[in-house]
Parts: sequence; C-alpha cells; structure tokens
Amino acid sequence: MIRLSSTAYRQIVDHALAGLPNEACGLLAGTESDGVRDVRKVFCLTNIDHSNEHFSMDPREQLAALRQAREEGLTLLGNWHSHPESPSRPSEEDIRLAYDSTASYLILSLQSRQAPNLNAFRIQGGAYAWDILELYDPEP
Repeated sequence: MIRLSSTAYRQIVDHALAGLPNEACGLLAGTESDGVRDVRKVFCLTNIDHSNEHFSMDPREQLAALRQAREEGLTLLGNWHSHPESPSRPSEEDIRLAYDSTASYLILSLQSRQAPNLNAFRIQGGAYAWDILELYDPEP
C-alpha cells in the first residue's frame, strides 16, 4: 500500500497539466513501515525528452532530489509520471524500463483533464500488479 496526501496528489496533477502536451515525471520520497509506504515529499522533475509518449528524468534534478530526501531523513519510494493521452497503467515501455522491482510506480492519466486518474503499481519480471493507493486529507 502507498499513501499519498491530497496536497501531494494536487502537486502531481498540477505539474502534469503544466507539462502538457508532454509527459511529466518525478520522484516520491517518504517512509515505509509494515508494508505501508507513506509519501512525505513529491519531487516534480523535468522530462528532458520533451515527449508525450515517454520520459527521462533530468539526472541533475534526480541527484538533488535524492540528496534532499536523505537530508530530510526520507527514503526514495518510487517515481511517478503522466500519460497525457492514455490510461493509467504501465505501457510496454514503462514495463521494459522498470529496473527497480522494489519501487512504487504511480501513473497519472490525463485522458480526462477534468478527472485525472492516478494509480499505483509494482513492476517485476516484465509484468505489473496494481498496488493499493490511499489518498487522504492532511491534518490541519
């Protein structure tokens, strides 16, 4: 299970909409306990491919995000990216390029701009499985 606040969800959606027509991407950092991953920080990175069909994260931004996460005592939990014109599930390319079987992969579909659809996955051995994604409102 992966937990994501409504504030973090909005950050992902806003970055993805701002990046249209291209895919947007980023990293997820947080804590993990008893199989529950709690996203504490969303990093919105640059898609250096500038493509609506695939993405590559800016290596400098990735390194800076990793450093910041470590400084804040957080662990890298996985990554997220958007699909501007396709469903919220891993594409063949997403599956082929998923090198970390321990990572959480979040995919945001923007097929409906008014109702973005975010799902979480685990990818291993050329196949994907849905993960439970819990959205919650942060405490005031």
